[in-house]
Amino acid sequence: MRLAQQAEHLGYDVAWASEAYGSDAVTVLSCVAATTTRIDVGSGVLQIPARSAAMTAMTAASLDALSGGRFRLGLGVSGPQVSEGWHGVPFAEPLRRTREHVDVVRMALRREEVRYDGRHLRLPLPDGPGRALRLSTRPLRADVPVYLAAVGPRNLELAGEIADGWLGVLVSPEHLGESLSHLRAGRARAQGPSAPLDVVASVAAAPSAGTSAREDDEAGRLDALRARIALYVGGMGSRDQNFYNALAVRLGYEQEAALVQDLYLDRRHREAASAVPRGLVEATSLVGPPAAVRDRLVAYAEAGVTTLSVLPDGRTEAERVAVLRTVAEALDASGAGS
Repeated sequence: MRLAQQAEHLGYDVAWASEAYGSDAVTVLSCVAATTTRIDVGSGVLQIPARSAAMTAMTAASLDALSGGRFRLGLGVSGPQVSEGWHGVPFAEPLRRTREHVDVVRMALRREEVRYDGRHLRLPLPDGPGRALRLSTRPLRADVPVYLAAVGPRNLELAGEIADGWLGVLVSPEHLGESLSHLRAGRARAQGPSAPLDVVASVAAAPSAGTSAREDDEAGRLDALRARIALYVGGMGSRDQNFYNALAVRLGYEQEAALVQDLYLDRRHREAASAVPRGLVEATSLVGPPAAVRDRLVAYAEAGVTTLSVLPDGRTEAERVAVLRTVAEALDASGAGS
């Protein structure tokens, strides 16, 4: 909450909260919305297998009303381990499940009677006592913006087709073009006029007063960033199905990604983090002195990112606030914010 308040003071546009199998995002966002006045609050993401589509719509309507129209609804299917192991929901056909979930959420927010005959969602259930219902409260906005977390090509196209924004992770400006091409392909299939897609890149930030990222790395100041990347590349999925590992391969780190995964799945987490190449850290993070951060902000903006979501590194709250301030100052110096 205090970090979001500081971000608001520094001029940031949106504070995101995520969930996996620890804290839920809704409770956190409720507190952030209650203790801020201007900054948007976004779920990055709410897990689709964790909630019915109707409950997602109810939550979106409530958070949007309580925040005074500042809520952004980020959604994602998570992965097979969390979906099936934590929520007990099959991971089969994740794209179809996402489409149906978003369909019902938007139908409910428009206060239509929810009648839906999908492959995974059937409302109301046939041959039972249920009846079609509509949201009993009037949402502040019927068009709460929907963001989708997506990594693979088909999921990116779906995000471009049905969402208002894309939530990207491990985004490198040098390789963003491929993702944007899939987003544009989906946008071209969207029915009716479409507003520009908000391209959100989630980027860890660990700037320093040192002379280079190499110096920071050798001093161990990038260890937390390496550990985060190792978690995604090595642990966010099985050996045969890890979307982030496949993403690292597409970024040009096939052998390194395989090694990180082998070590991580063998529960050698520190070794897996050490095996993350510095090039991958530098490509997908804000590291090095402020001048280097400024240059990367320009690169992200020129590549097509419209919202940069900063994950500030630091052991204390004061250190994380200092990172937010450094990035804000670098943005002002770069002119990329315009």
